[in-house]
Amino acid sequence: MRKLDVKVIQEAVTKSLIKMNYELEDSFVRKLQIAKNNERSEISKSILTEILENQDIAKKGINPLCQDTGIAVIFAYIGKDLQIQGNLEAGINDGVRNAYEDGYLRKSVVKHPFDRQNTKDNTPAIIHTKLVEGDKLTLKIAAKGAGSENMSRVVMLKPSDGIEGVKKLVKDTIFNAGGRPCPPIIVGIGIGGNLEKSALIAKEAILRDLDDQHSDPIIAKLEDELYKEINELGVGPMGVGGDTTCVGVKINTYPMHIASLPVAINIQCHANRHDEVIL
Repeated sequence: MRKLDVKVIQEAVTKSLIKMNYELEDSFVRKLQIAKNNERSEISKSILTEILENQDIAKKGINPLCQDTGIAVIFAYIGKDLQIQGNLEAGINDGVRNAYEDGYLRKSVVKHPFDRQNTKDNTPAIIHTKLVEGDKLTLKIAAKGAGSENMSRVVMLKPSDGIEGVKKLVKDTIFNAGGRPCPPIIVGIGIGGNLEKSALIAKEAILRDLDDQHSDPIIAKLEDELYKEINELGVGPMGVGGDTTCVGVKINTYPMHIASLPVAINIQCHANRHDEVIL
């Protein structure tokens, strides 16, 4: 049984959250550069240029990518042959607390849905755990902004709605959101399970590698079709119109009840802040 001190986890969470708020991952930057080169609208091309320039400025470590530095979302995949020494949830929240204080990041979490009193340290994080094979701890970490999150949806479709019903729901959601989720976006879609499971796997979908391809040919084809059709909607960067509304569509699925077709759409803005840490 391998042992892992919770302080190591705390430090990893802190380092990851600070880094992601100041630096976009290379694959996403590469997608934006390609989009800029292919964009036909001059105003849209200029917005993509400014997003890339903003990334260059943020990488210097003086100002974060966006004033909304997000709520911390952590998926913790715990190897069954790993013994965590200490309280995992407390360690993760200590890491979040330190990140938002040491990194001078905006604290955006409030304690109560109605009195809206700020917790003043951006905790508690949203934490999901799963037991897996092996003796490692894998943390998939995101700093999720509210602008894109607020445009997300969960809808219980009928099985008879099928693929075309899913496509219509996704495209209507993106079109009606317009510039509010700060496109170009990544679209995470969860299909199956039930109401809460579809939302969970949609959230996991936006953390997938942008360059991966789904192993199910039906889903891989749907991802490609939606990517093309979303970009044909004409929403464009920041909603001003153009060819680049999204830079990726990722779909996760799960078995479901015979009478259900749950679909969750989780949208990620162009401040695509996430990281993966293996300990």
